[in-house]
Order: sequence, then C-alpha cells, then structure tokens
Amino acid sequence: MQAGEAWGRRWTENSLPMARAFMEAACRKKSLVCLAADRSTMAELNHLIDEVGPHLAALKTHVDLVDDWTPEAWSAFCSKATAADLLIFEDRKFADIGGISRKQMSGVYDIRSWADLVTAHLISGPDIVDGLQAGWEDVGRNGGVLLLAQMSSRGNLLNPAYTAQVVALGKTHPGVFGFIGNGSRPEELKLLRQAVGDGKLIWTPGVNLEVGDGEMGQRYGDPREAVLAGSDCIIVGSGIHKAENPALQAEAYAKASWSAFNERLK
Repeated sequence: MQAGEAWGRRWTENSLPMARAFMEAACRKKSLVCLAADRSTMAELNHLIDEVGPHLAALKTHVDLVDDWTPEAWSAFCSKATAADLLIFEDRKFADIGGISRKQMSGVYDIRSWADLVTAHLISGPDIVDGLQAGWEDVGRNGGVLLLAQMSSRGNLLNPAYTAQVVALGKTHPGVFGFIGNGSRPEELKLLRQAVGDGKLIWTPGVNLEVGDGEMGQRYGDPREAVLAGSDCIIVGSGIHKAENPALQAEAYAKASWSAFNERLK
C-alpha cells in the first residue's frame, strides 16, 4: 500500500516535507515506533540501531546525555541511523525566543545539521518555531517541530487550557510537524486529535505493552489504544531497551502499532 493511500487525509492535509517523509518511512518499515534511545554512551546507541533498527520508524535522542560524545562519533552514528531508514528526533524541548532557539540549533552540537525533528514548548510564543525552522534553513535542510501539547508525567503543568492554546497556534503554523500527546490517557488523546484535525501528526510517549506506572512519575498506556485514539507514532524507551530481548520486543511493538493503524483505517 502506498503512503498516500494508507494515511489518507493525514497525507493530503500535511504539507511539511518531513511529515510525509515519516509517513513513507512508517509504511516501508510497517511500524509506528520511535525508540527513545536515552543511552549515555556512543557504543550503546550504535548497538541499539544494530539490534532494533529494522523495527523502528524513528529514533529519539538526547544528545547532551552522551558522556563520550564527539562530533566525529555522532556523525557516524547519524549516518548509521539514516542507513537504517530512521528519522532522527532530538528531544531537545526548546523553550526560548526565536532568535535564541535559532542559535541553539547550531552551537556545539549543531543540531540543525543532523536532526530531522525537534521538540519545543510554546511557552515563549510561536516565534520559537520560526527560529527553529530558520536554523535548518541556515544549512539548507528541512525539518519539523513537535510542540508539547500534553505530557505523560504525573503532576505536569500542561493543563487543558494551555493545550488548547498550543493546538490553536500550532495547527496553522507551516513549520509545525505535529504535537506530543499523552499516550497513557487515550480519552485525552482523542480530544487532542479532535482539536488538531488531520493537518498535523500526533506522537505519543507514555505507552508500554505493560501498562501502569513506571519510574520517576512516568505513566504508561496501551500502544493499541493510543493509536486507535489518534496517535501516529508511539515513543517507546525502556519497554524495548530494557527488555531481555530488545529486538524481539521492538518487533512486538512494531506489530502492535501497525496492526492498530490498519484497524484504524477500517
């Protein structure tokens, strides 16, 4: 099935090149899984790609968590991710004004040169998206911004009124790839999808094949329920990389997400 046929209105109503790049990758890999690769060494990160890359559509990084980071090692890692047909998603959670965010896209990590997607809070206003997109334009690349509309951690301050403002501003901005929703609360996710419509994608952390509470206030919901509620990509971390057999577990998440996606199409 071609990406346009599989994604329907999500495909026709999304004009951002990176949105369609993700939808195509998901169809090629038959997976809506983004691995939260929160590892602290380059060896661990490279091993993850080798082990579970075939079952993923994207890889979420925190570049500043890597203890032995070097420009050369990171460049080789990004090349490996690209060869494995993975979008690279730097979960930076930018929150400053547009001009500063543009500068932060360069800096020592030069995020603009390798990240396909980044996250941002909209607390400073919509100019942050312009700044981030300008960062990519400075090096002749395309990218997409995921705005945090919801979070899955207990006690977070992203209340419904704030979420509504983020959606209202973000859904009309051409530089916004989509929104981060709460995968642990399908009922909230359905409301988010209704507000967003089909013109932007929704990615969701807070999902696990074993639902319940995790470490440090994280909550988990069922991946199938998240996709049926409107998630276009499930972000999974410890559920894969802490498993006894990460490759087998990554495959299980891929199958669960793709099955739910096809169920949603009916």
